[in-house]
Amino acid sequence: MTIKNPKDSKTIQTDLVLPNETNPLENMFGGELLARMDRVASIAARRHSRRIVVTAAVNHVAFNKTIPLGSVVCIEATISRAFKTSMEVVIDVWIEDRESGVRSKANEAIYTFVAVDDSGNPVAIPQLEPETELEQERFNAALRRKQLSLVLAGKMKAHEATELKALFI
Repeated sequence: MTIKNPKDSKTIQTDLVLPNETNPLENMFGGELLARMDRVASIAARRHSRRIVVTAAVNHVAFNKTIPLGSVVCIEATISRAFKTSMEVVIDVWIEDRESGVRSKANEAIYTFVAVDDSGNPVAIPQLEPETELEQERFNAALRRKQLSLVLAGKMKAHEATELKALFI
């Protein structure tokens, strides 16, 4: 099985917030941002798997800052962990200050994608090997999130969730 690094899938989209993408307060619609994040994350997932990918879940979204009309928005997506057929994608959303150009983090999200064949059946994907400390932290956290999701869905017994148990013991 092929092993890839997070940098192999990193995808960045930079764009402007236009008037038709804003609410009456002249801030970007949340749905517009979700759609942009989904597209950028799907490209990262496709780069990792080299397959067609489908969004399986939006695990987490945090709208921490509003994104005003005219803002330069930079969306960065990277694979945090690859499982058998699914992969977790971490998305960071940055906005640039109009005058200084300094970037600040506005929002973040975590999506899950599944790689599929031409008939829509899940297929195995390459494993992921983190290289940096941040990548390792995200890699480890992804397993805890997956175990929590499986426990909550009744697909895993709580005592089997070893990564989750380790947080409390």
